[in-house]
Amino acid sequence: MVTRPAQAQFSVTVRVELDARQEPLGKLTSAIAEAGGALQGVDLVPGAGSEGKRVREFTIDARDQDHWEQILRAIGSTRGARVLDYVDRTLAMHRGGKIAQHNKFPLKTRDDLSMAYTPGVARVCNEIAADRAKAFEFTIKRNTVAVVSDGSAVLGLGDIGPEAAMPVMEGKAMLFKEFADVDAFPICLDTRDQDAIVDTVRLLAPTFGGVNLEDISAPRCFYIEERLKEELDIPVFHDDQHGTAVVTIAALFNALKIVGKQLADLRVLMLGLGAAGVAVTKMMLESGVANVIGCDRQGALSTKRADYDSGEMTEIKRWYAENTNPEGVEGTPAEAIEGCDLFVGVSGPGLISADDLQKMTDDAIVFAMANPTPEVMPEEADPYVRIMATGRSDYPNQINNVLCFPGIFRGALDAGAPRITEEMKLAAAKGIAEVVADEDLSEDYIIPSVFDRDVAPAVAAAVVEEARRAGIARVSEETGTFSTVD
Repeated sequence: MVTRPAQAQFSVTVRVELDARQEPLGKLTSAIAEAGGALQGVDLVPGAGSEGKRVREFTIDARDQDHWEQILRAIGSTRGARVLDYVDRTLAMHRGGKIAQHNKFPLKTRDDLSMAYTPGVARVCNEIAADRAKAFEFTIKRNTVAVVSDGSAVLGLGDIGPEAAMPVMEGKAMLFKEFADVDAFPICLDTRDQDAIVDTVRLLAPTFGGVNLEDISAPRCFYIEERLKEELDIPVFHDDQHGTAVVTIAALFNALKIVGKQLADLRVLMLGLGAAGVAVTKMMLESGVANVIGCDRQGALSTKRADYDSGEMTEIKRWYAENTNPEGVEGTPAEAIEGCDLFVGVSGPGLISADDLQKMTDDAIVFAMANPTPEVMPEEADPYVRIMATGRSDYPNQINNVLCFPGIFRGALDAGAPRITEEMKLAAAKGIAEVVADEDLSEDYIIPSVFDRDVAPAVAAAVVEEARRAGIARVSEETGTFSTVD
């Protein structure tokens, strides 16, 4: 059994009183290591502790919360050491929320107030009333995105509700700001009614320059996105679908350079046919892949399956059955994977085994993206695949949506585009792939790091160029002014 490594998400700060006369510091660090903890830092707490005693804080990464208990026991059993308390660093980061509003201009004088608010603000209101497009010039609209969720499909946690979804949406807002300087605001709605969600977002739209839909369950997410794209004149982007698809295709472009295969020749097994799986499949088909076999809980999807004839298939799965699996492959994922060049997993852990990967072709590519535990672990897959990617940050080749959504919205906002087209998504994928220079490309480096600061600008530039090529950019390249002409 593979032991999970210590992770920052289970980082804990332990405050320990040490008897300086017994010099237990070295013994403590050894005890922490023997317990499997990854010691990240030791800090003296000035002024704490009585005579002959010192208080230090140990920052330790653990495997999980149960592992904390092992580490705390190891510390407490060390002679001359006494645990005073400990803090869950992840919960501490979220306490009080992770984002805040800050003013761009000071309000220190009467003149400041008269320009920012009454009476001066009335002049700005009249400008916008005369030309609504000027809201993009004189308000936050031009650089603000709504991150909208109903909490029905959050990460791998499922339907946990709008309040519990807020930490994820706040995190998304942080990523928008950090990587693309886009101001994003989390909006979690207390309804599962898809029409109510559409109506609410439509009513909120005058405030925002774009809408990022997040963690809304399938198939409702497809309907909500399509309705909003029809009714709004600002970009609407369901990141769980299209962000995943863009980054996956970017990784695939670079992987194929290494293995020397062509898109049109690929045989692909897609495991998981929710929002992400469908979007990745659509983008692969648009990019030139001709043979995709999709598998859900009932096995390979095709027009031969009984639920297709009975009418029990959802509308999106009927589309999938009609547009994929040209050979009519049947059976379980373990059977359908035979002869495949690429495996893409957006499902759950343990749904494919390392032994199954032996049935793939030479130079096999595996993108096992279930989080936090992929369909198959990289160390288990390593003997059978040429290129391996996951959604995790502790392995090479992390396929992470943060490589896409900040830059794609930055570009759409800068261009003043009313929508994000399929061509803009493909341009974004190429932009991500091209950040990895040919001389740096390798099996362990087919996709840039999420911290590569060249990614978002490259994606934004590619998106702006495509919007202008397609004639849907409403921001003038020469003057930077916004036009209502679509």
